[in-house]
Amino acid sequence: MEQNKNKEIVAKNDQPASGAGFERAVLVAVIRDQQDPRQAEEYLAELEFLAETAGIVGVRRFTQRLPQPSARIYVGPGKLEEIAAYCKEEEIDVAIFDDELSPSQTRNIEAAMPCRILDRTRLILDIFMSRAQTAYAKTQVQLANYQYMLPRLSGMWTHLERQRGGTGTRGGAGEREIETDRRIIRNRISKLKEDLQKIDRQMAVQRSNRGSMVRVALVGYTNVGKSTLMNLISKSEVFAENKLFATLDTTVRKVVFDNLPFLLSDTVGFIRKLPTELIESFKSTLDEVREADLLLHVVDISHPQFEDQIAVVKQTLQDIGAGDKPVYLVFNKVDAYTYV
Repeated sequence: MEQNKNKEIVAKNDQPASGAGFERAVLVAVIRDQQDPRQAEEYLAELEFLAETAGIVGVRRFTQRLPQPSARIYVGPGKLEEIAAYCKEEEIDVAIFDDELSPSQTRNIEAAMPCRILDRTRLILDIFMSRAQTAYAKTQVQLANYQYMLPRLSGMWTHLERQRGGTGTRGGAGEREIETDRRIIRNRISKLKEDLQKIDRQMAVQRSNRGSMVRVALVGYTNVGKSTLMNLISKSEVFAENKLFATLDTTVRKVVFDNLPFLLSDTVGFIRKLPTELIESFKSTLDEVREADLLLHVVDISHPQFEDQIAVVKQTLQDIGAGDKPVYLVFNKVDAYTYV
């Protein structure tokens, strides 16, 4: 019985929640005190690009200036009412929040909204799930997805019980089902971690077999052109697309310049507020960065917030233990740069 349920949960949750169609969405963000409104607009533009990558069309943006997001409903009560009224009137499919919502925030917001709710982390996870191609990438994303789901199960069951009418008795069917689901997901997480450890050992052997060749890794913010540069330098055909997170798997190619051979690797792009679950599950892929002799930090010089993107990449490199590597900045898309 539990085995069949396990298969059901795995099948249901290993698919992107955003769907393949073009849903209509509103984008919601809190502008912190001392934050430049123009920067906030750029952040919302990035959130809209994320939504577009997931097949969702942003139709309106809502912002509110607060010292920090409300611990209960993210925005203020009046703003949430305004957003809910607009979503109901315009028949909006989904509201996307530009931060990771806590389980309690999600429950409170869903109770007030007439449409589906996504936070930034869930949206990024959906994109990773839809773009993972290899077994390794799929395993990594599934692990991150289950880690995100685990603390949110009680909220999911609250909605289910409300829909079918719970008895209200303590320790009822809903509570038992939550514990069953938690056990299933914990077991699934343990199994995925074991699978990743096996693949990690294989990848470590592959890296050790490359000998003493110099290793160079392309790093940078997502969608700055790393894969395109990889194709030009290595004369290979790494998948490149004008969408966020086009590359999830690390690609390594041997390159020779002036009779000097070296290994060049293309890695997954970084992004502001990259979910902790993804950093943890992709840590082995990022070993290519940690073990590189030199990092080429590719920068989209045409982006209005390229300095912020540089700072995000530097901080992420510190977080994964590669902050002490020698780095060369490579300014890309110079032809699109607007001089001011």
